[in-house]
Amino acid sequence: MQRMKTALEDSSATAFAAVDSLAYLLGKPELSAEFKTELADFKVDEKLGFTPVGAGDHFLIRIRKRDLATTEVARMLAHTANVRLGDVGYSGMKDRRGECSQWFSVKVAHSSSGNLERDLKAIESPGLEILELQRNNRKLRIGSHKANRFCLLLRNCLGEAEEYERRLSTLSEAGMPNYFGAQRFGRQMNNLYQAQELFAAEDSRRGAGGRDGRKQRRGMLYSASRSFLFNQILSRRVQESTWDRYLDGDVLNLDGTDRCFLVAPDEWDAVLQQRLEELDIHPTAALPGEINSQDKYVPRGKTADMEDAVCQNYATLLDGLQRHGVGAARRALRCKISDMCWNWQEKHLEIQFSLPRGAYATSLLRELCILQEFESLESRNRESQL
Repeated sequence: MQRMKTALEDSSATAFAAVDSLAYLLGKPELSAEFKTELADFKVDEKLGFTPVGAGDHFLIRIRKRDLATTEVARMLAHTANVRLGDVGYSGMKDRRGECSQWFSVKVAHSSSGNLERDLKAIESPGLEILELQRNNRKLRIGSHKANRFCLLLRNCLGEAEEYERRLSTLSEAGMPNYFGAQRFGRQMNNLYQAQELFAAEDSRRGAGGRDGRKQRRGMLYSASRSFLFNQILSRRVQESTWDRYLDGDVLNLDGTDRCFLVAPDEWDAVLQQRLEELDIHPTAALPGEINSQDKYVPRGKTADMEDAVCQNYATLLDGLQRHGVGAARRALRCKISDMCWNWQEKHLEIQFSLPRGAYATSLLRELCILQEFESLESRNRESQL
């Protein structure tokens, strides 16, 4: 917290506006609801992008957790299996305040398999349940999963039910702006202020290796910086109503994949336009950093000029990412929402939907209503006992 105050007091520091300042597709909602009153109000089920092979040096463990952070579970698994924390893998971070199922991997010798299965059962609790164990030949890496299935309960909804349903129907058909969520940036955008201090340091590249914890922290700050700049570009295109349209010079993304492609100025045709309208392909924006000279997927013309202009408003972040050698990438501006359905329970609204990896449920909810979040009763009881 002190670091953030120092950055804010520095007259040369950049102020980073919160996620609420980003442009809204459907206009800032006047609806409101209570969210996460109970842990069960937020449920997510992680879907793997592959089938475990059934053999190998790694156990894949599907776990349902309640009021536990992903990193807490990883430490518990490392301790139980008597392995280094680095021998535990997972595909992505899941919210602490909720009921979340996700996959972990633990590297364990075959001779220890029986003991691990027994010991895992012993660590089960109301906050941790072992759902499935399978063998696999490799460690889980970030982004290994394909999608997340959400079930969210909004309580005491204020506003007309028809307006909630109109907004949900529009998002289901048109997709949503693929903003990074507020959790990416830390409390009061503190990750960005810390990144700014990191990049401003004269010896910022000295000792960049360091301990694992330091490397992980740097990686989080790099990620927050790129995510913030991407959000600013996307916000500009939402304002200009071009977030879901092809502009000459755009790099395009194939839905549900990391594949990108370019279209020559005279090659955009009715077939590509139909694919765009059907959400099969999407325009992209930069995750800024150092551009590799061999990168084939670099925007041209007005698209490139607009992205550069937006990022230059935050030159400390852009220059820092480039000096630290963080590679540039692309991310789809639009996110397709799959299998959405909802039902009313008097004044409460339950919403179910699936999002691809890397997409944020909070980016959908911000288009729907203003949320009043509550710390769960379980969390309050837990903290009172510390």
